[in-house]
Amino acid sequence: MACRLAGVGAALGAVFAAVLAAGVACAQTLELSGVWLTQQGDAKVRVSKCSGGICGVIVWLREPMDSATGKPATDSKNPNPALASRPMIGLPLFSSMQPVGPNRWSGQIYNADDGKMYASHISLVGAEQLRVEGCVGAICGGETWTRAR
Repeated sequence: MACRLAGVGAALGAVFAAVLAAGVACAQTLELSGVWLTQQGDAKVRVSKCSGGICGVIVWLREPMDSATGKPATDSKNPNPALASRPMIGLPLFSSMQPVGPNRWSGQIYNADDGKMYASHISLVGAEQLRVEGCVGAICGGETWTRAR
C-alpha cells in the first residue's frame, strides 16, 4: 500500500510540477500589443505583432497641430523631402523589430525629433512598462513607456 501511495504522490508531484512550469512559462510571456505612452507623455504608440516581429505607429500626440502652420504636425525633421510632409499621426516608428529573447526585440527605430533611424532594443519590463532604447554604435539611450489607459 505504501508503494502504491508513493506512486500516486509521485504522479501528483509530476502533475503539480507540469502545472507550475506552465504557469511560469505563461508569466514570462507578457502581452506587448496595445497602446503605450512615451516617457515624456507627448505621444501614444500602438504596438502590435506583424511579420513575425512587432510594429509601432504613432496614434496620438499631445500637440497634434504644428504651431507654425496651424496644420496637423508632419515629419518635418525628415531629411527626405518626400517623407517630410507625411503626417505624424500614423507614422511608423519600428522597423524590422524581431524577437531576440523572451519579451525582447531588436531592429530599427525612427526618431522623429531628428529624422533618423537607429539600432534599437525593446523589452517588456513588466505588464505595464516597455523599455525602448536607441543606439549609436555602442552607446545606447532610452526611455520607459507605460501602458496607456
